[in-house]
Amino acid sequence: MEFEWSQEDREFRRELQEFLDENLPGNWDQISKDGPGSDAQAEFASEFCPKLAQKGWLTQNWPREYGGRDATPWRHAILGEEMWKRGEPRSSQYMNVNWVGPTIMRYGSEEQKAAFLPPISEGRATWCQGFSEPEAGSDLVSLRTLALRDGDDYLINGSKIWTSYCNYAQHCFLVVRTDPNSKRHRGISVLLVPMDTPGIEIREIPSLVGERYFFEVFLSDVRVPISSRLGPENEGWEVVTYSLAFERVGAPRYARAALTLDELAKLAEERGLLEDPTVLEKLGEARALCEASRLLTYRVIDLRAHDSPPTADTNVARVAGTMAERAVSELAFEIFGPEALEYGHSAEAHYRLAMTAGVAVGTTEVNLNLIASRFLELPKE
Repeated sequence: MEFEWSQEDREFRRELQEFLDENLPGNWDQISKDGPGSDAQAEFASEFCPKLAQKGWLTQNWPREYGGRDATPWRHAILGEEMWKRGEPRSSQYMNVNWVGPTIMRYGSEEQKAAFLPPISEGRATWCQGFSEPEAGSDLVSLRTLALRDGDDYLINGSKIWTSYCNYAQHCFLVVRTDPNSKRHRGISVLLVPMDTPGIEIREIPSLVGERYFFEVFLSDVRVPISSRLGPENEGWEVVTYSLAFERVGAPRYARAALTLDELAKLAEERGLLEDPTVLEKLGEARALCEASRLLTYRVIDLRAHDSPPTADTNVARVAGTMAERAVSELAFEIFGPEALEYGHSAEAHYRLAMTAGVAVGTTEVNLNLIASRFLELPKE
């Protein structure tokens, strides 16, 4: 198996690195530590993403008809790796490119594609996802937010929780139940809802993860046209699972973890800690996890490059990435010691980011269950 990048891909990575050196502000390290939901990072992304779009890089792996350049998924993987190494200067817009846009391409009407895809490819769109609910977190199929037909509209009532980036979002990828008598996977639909629609209320949830990271969204008699539905009514679970397959490997967290690990190894050497076999062992384990996460993610990208449908490989890659981030963040506390507890310290900032990896896109436990059933084909009892 060939693991080398092509000359063209290596040249793109070099150009992208130079572009980041030239366009990230001098205080970017500090801005990025506040997390991709912070005011400063969201404001920067609104200027930065159009620059990426002008270079033809933001959605280069999309078809040309939707604003892309027909580049391979591998080219997009390079973009993601370099962005996450730098603390993701695209802010929430990384979601648009990774899974919102591709899902609309697959399930959207021509009107929806024309309305939503150009702003994403131009770096002008911000989205959030309305998935989790107070009584339906990782068990998404237990959702209770209702969208009932009322003439030519849906009337939506319910609430979402742990919603990221919705304070700046223009639209919400909202998962609702359109059949009030349905259970579990049946009777679910996806609506593309403007966030300025009357009846939507947003409340921030203070958290340790970072500034402006989590919110509650309350929907009271929110009225949207039936044309806002993405895909067939009551068959939205297929749409959701398709989008989740993209999202689970959309953030190459292993790239950031590996970079942090390099810094930790250098610091351990400076402090004479490499004489400790326990530290050496933990450095090796963390490196192995980062490499495992990278290669398992590449497996998913290779499937996409061959136009294969999503598989449980996405769940495997996601769990490996979570394990890598946890190993690196815990090792950072051990090597830095008490100084790592200071807010804004690189170790503390990485730990906060790692905390979200085990919850977002389904908890680690949920992904392990999916691996057991779909990948290992183990019996449920």
